[in-house]
Amino acid sequence: MRRRDRSPRPLVRKTVGRLLPMSLAFVALFFAGASFSARAGSEAGALTGSTDETGEVSAVETATEQGTVPYEPQGSEQDPALRVHRLLRAYRSRLGASGAARRASAPVLRGMQHRVNEAAAREMKKRSEPPRPQPLLKPPRSRASRALDPEAHAPSGAATIWLHRSLPDPTPPAKRLSLDFAVQLALEARSAQVSWSLMLAVLRVEGQTGPAPASSGELRALARRLAELGAGLNATDAVGALTGSASFAEKAVALAHYNRAAGLYSLVTGLERAKPRLARLVLDDPRIDIYAGGRDDISSGLIDVRVIVLIRYLTDVFGQASVSSLLSGHRLYARPGIVSAHVYGLAIDISALGETSIAGHQQPGGITERAVQSILLLPAELQPQQVISLLGLGGPSFPLSDHADHIHVGY
Repeated sequence: MRRRDRSPRPLVRKTVGRLLPMSLAFVALFFAGASFSARAGSEAGALTGSTDETGEVSAVETATEQGTVPYEPQGSEQDPALRVHRLLRAYRSRLGASGAARRASAPVLRGMQHRVNEAAAREMKKRSEPPRPQPLLKPPRSRASRALDPEAHAPSGAATIWLHRSLPDPTPPAKRLSLDFAVQLALEARSAQVSWSLMLAVLRVEGQTGPAPASSGELRALARRLAELGAGLNATDAVGALTGSASFAEKAVALAHYNRAAGLYSLVTGLERAKPRLARLVLDDPRIDIYAGGRDDISSGLIDVRVIVLIRYLTDVFGQASVSSLLSGHRLYARPGIVSAHVYGLAIDISALGETSIAGHQQPGGITERAVQSILLLPAELQPQQVISLLGLGGPSFPLSDHADHIHVGY
């Protein structure tokens, strides 16, 4: 066995170039393991030889003992192989004179060298490949450059993208009156000389739901009380005196107009079944002005029953109504990309109410404001999704500048 020279070895100052990011992690791991093994190996140094487990002396160790610089591959400073060689040489030179530390760290060094060489090979391969063309990125679309369409982005959540669909009956069986209750309601109202529609409205606003919201005795007592308060002359004052609430009276009177517009027969059978009858009532009412194309739309059954009842409701509230647009004559798109509800018979444009034109009368307190407020007081099954004029009163109502001469109501 060859004896090692125990003479002091000259220290060779070495400079480590730029290292790969992965190599820095290996350096930390290596020195932690080396410092631990150096202490354990110092006591076993005399018992073991100077060779590693393979029986071969490291070329790096031999060159270091002789004070010479080992072979250094030629290449530029950016060559990965050169950086790997320098890195390993720096590792081993820092181990010092302890042969035990070198022997203990040999497997670690071999594993490190293998992984670093793999990383260097991947980097060299990456450099040899031609650069991949970068995809052309579309410039981000500026949200501030385009104003939001009120019909598609209403702040109240009432905006609608219209789809071709058939809406269900707004009065399903759970919302219809029983025939027995309807007959009893009509008899008690006639006996007390008050309106059945107002009696039913008071019960509904009070929260009495279902096919029979009151018994015969309750109906009789309510009819007599409303008659004593003068409901036949002024329904608003009578209900206000009955309940002591002005807002209750406002809701009850509006609901009474709706009940009368729908009719007691429709509230028993459902609005959809009563649609032909309601359509005839609209077309035969001299208080309702409808252009020729709109009359054909109604008679052909192309208009939703909600719109038909709305016409009768506004006529009952204001005494007269003029319809300027239903389906016929309206363009396909309400706005670019937004199909109009008119195309499906789900919308109406109202140009006058109570013989007063909407154009020029959209000031606060005027006919337009009162009409929008009346529409917003409709029951839930008749609430529209859009009420467009020059006014925004909350809910589904919002202003649009090109609605100065009409009120648009869409379902």
